[in-house]
Amino acid sequence: MIEFISMVSMVVIPLFVLIVLAIGTYKKLPTYDLFVEGGKEGLSMAVSLLPHLLGMLVSIAIFRSSGVLDYMIDLFAPILSFVQIPKDIIPLALTKPISGTAALAVTADLIKSFGPDSFIGRLASTMQGSSDTTLYVITVYFGSVGIKKMGDALKVGLLTDLIGIIIAIMIITILFG
Repeated sequence: MIEFISMVSMVVIPLFVLIVLAIGTYKKLPTYDLFVEGGKEGLSMAVSLLPHLLGMLVSIAIFRSSGVLDYMIDLFAPILSFVQIPKDIIPLALTKPISGTAALAVTADLIKSFGPDSFIGRLASTMQGSSDTTLYVITVYFGSVGIKKMGDALKVGLLTDLIGIIIAIMIITILFG
C-alpha cells in the first residue's frame, strides 16, 4: 500500500502540470508566457513580503532571547500545576501562535526529553496540530495585501489558538491522563 501511495504521489504533480498545459494549449492560450508572468508575480510577492517576515523573525528572536518566555513560564506555572497541566508544555503553548518553526523545535525537544508515548509527548504532538501560527499568518497574508488594521483578526486568531490548546489538553487528559 505504501509503495502505491508513493508511486501516486510521484505522478500527481507532473500529471497535473501536463493536464493544465494540455487544457491551455487546447484553448489556444500562451501557456509559457502565462507561466513566466505567474513566476514574475510570485517573485514580486515574495519581495514585498520580505520586510514583514524579517520583522516577525526579529521579534521572535527578541522574545526568546530576552527572557520573557522564561518569565511567562514562571508566571503561569502555579496556575497550571493547580489544574495538573505540566509547566513543560508552556513554551509550546506560548510559541505556537508566534512561530511554527519555533513551536516545532519545542515539540521535538519535548518528545526527545519525555518520549513520544509520554503524557507530555502526546500533548505536545496534539497541540502542534491543533492550531496555526496566528502571528505568522496575519503577517504574511495581511502584509501581502496591505491591510494595516488587524485587531479583530488577531483577537479571533489568538482566541482560536487558546481554544485549540485547551481542547488538546482536555482530549489528551481524557484519553491518556
